[in-house]
Amino acid sequence: MANAPTKPTTPVKESSSASGAFATLTIPICIVVAILIFVFILGHPSHYKGGDPANEPNPGDLFGTVHKGGVIVPLIMSYLLMVIVFSIERFVVIGKASGTGNVDTFVRKIQSLLNSGNIDGASAECDKQKGSVANVIKSGLKKYKEMEFDQTLDVEQKALAIQKDIEEATALEMPMLEQNLTIIATLVSIGTLTGLLGTVIGMIKAFGELAAAGAPNQSALSNSISEALINTALGIGTSAVSIVMYNLFTSKIDKLTYAIDETGFSIVQTFAASHKK
Repeated sequence: MANAPTKPTTPVKESSSASGAFATLTIPICIVVAILIFVFILGHPSHYKGGDPANEPNPGDLFGTVHKGGVIVPLIMSYLLMVIVFSIERFVVIGKASGTGNVDTFVRKIQSLLNSGNIDGASAECDKQKGSVANVIKSGLKKYKEMEFDQTLDVEQKALAIQKDIEEATALEMPMLEQNLTIIATLVSIGTLTGLLGTVIGMIKAFGELAAAGAPNQSALSNSISEALINTALGIGTSAVSIVMYNLFTSKIDKLTYAIDETGFSIVQTFAASHKK
């Protein structure tokens, strides 16, 4: 008994090396940019009374207030920059994977063509749509046509070969969409934890000022508490943005995966129904 082919007909077009290189470059660049923003923009003398960063920020000056958050602030800012950069990168990659047209409309067209037995027309639609979804579907359609001329397998084995080809093509295409999502997911936790670290440091300074002065020093105490609250706010804000972006991208990927599964099932069922003995 002949075995079904184990190699999908769609080649791997993009390796993870490019995405890995992008992440490797992006992370240190974001850290450097955040430090430069913290030092030269937020810490500019114009944001402080008398033009001296050692003084209090000007009333209502947000930049000076954030700068007073201390050394943890640029680290949290780098996290926020990473979320923004990786989100833009994922938007581009997932947009390309979706193709040139609406995915739902594309799926309906393919199903309609399959129902009418127009396999060549379905392949032509894949060429128009492009993207990862169309690539996987086209791989299944190509295998469909190959199985029509195969005399070594029965109908059930042929349908299984088509299904296996679609699954393997999906396994090659879909991981590309999930790359760098782990970084965004990690930043969800790290952002909050780093913010809490800044909060603890600020409170330690506040109690240290109280212990050293013996009597409450309202100015020093308020500065330390302000530092704690600024880090908390930045950490929570960064985590919130990360959560929204992560859920948005996973939702988009799930939608593409469902479209592939739905269309792949239609291809297999159409083959089995049209080749019954």
